[in-house]
Amino acid sequence: MINKRVASVAEALQGARDGMTFMLGGFGLCGIPENSIAELVRLGIRDLTCISNNAGVDDFGLGLLLQKHQIKKMISSYVGENDEFERQMLSGELEVELTPQGTLAEKCRAAQAGIPAFFTPAGYGTEVAEGKETREFNGKMYVMEEAFRADFSIVKAWKGDEAGNLIFKGTARNFNPCMCGAAKITVAEVEELVPAGELDPNQVHIPGIYVQRIFQGKRYEKRIEQRTVRKR
Repeated sequence: MINKRVASVAEALQGARDGMTFMLGGFGLCGIPENSIAELVRLGIRDLTCISNNAGVDDFGLGLLLQKHQIKKMISSYVGENDEFERQMLSGELEVELTPQGTLAEKCRAAQAGIPAFFTPAGYGTEVAEGKETREFNGKMYVMEEAFRADFSIVKAWKGDEAGNLIFKGTARNFNPCMCGAAKITVAEVEELVPAGELDPNQVHIPGIYVQRIFQGKRYEKRIEQRTVRKR
């Protein structure tokens, strides 16, 4: 069995360069690859295209890359919690491609499955469909969407083994699974890394064949994006 464990986040992201396209798992601040994002900030690589459901918040998640102006283009579904994102978008500093959430997920899954394109009704008749092929099926119009093409897919899991098998916990099982195997290199950071063969195969969400590099992360903050509490 191939051992895909690497010693550090620096080794996991070896080969990352300016101008590359990165998929990053997570939903809001849930299940985001915190260690890998911090390493991208440290590396200082620029002109990145980032594919993620959202852009974090001003001082956490992908917001850290935005602060350093490392992202050239953001492909997202929801971006409403980041003031710096809004400022860069409105000023023209940041190119933004807004994508319906289900379409975003399916463009990842299609890339994972080796499917070059698919048809979806989402976005027909709107700006989303401009410049894209449309076709009628059974009396309903559909838009053709192409699968994503990315250099790195970076995901965060609760537990993994040295063969790359992954288990996600709770709602962190969001965009992470469909991004595994959807790029040239998939990097998984996990809270707990165990020897190959120790995970119950019935509990594995993503098999190791979709993962090229895996490492154990450290010091996860797991912030809450919108903390709502009951008044005393």
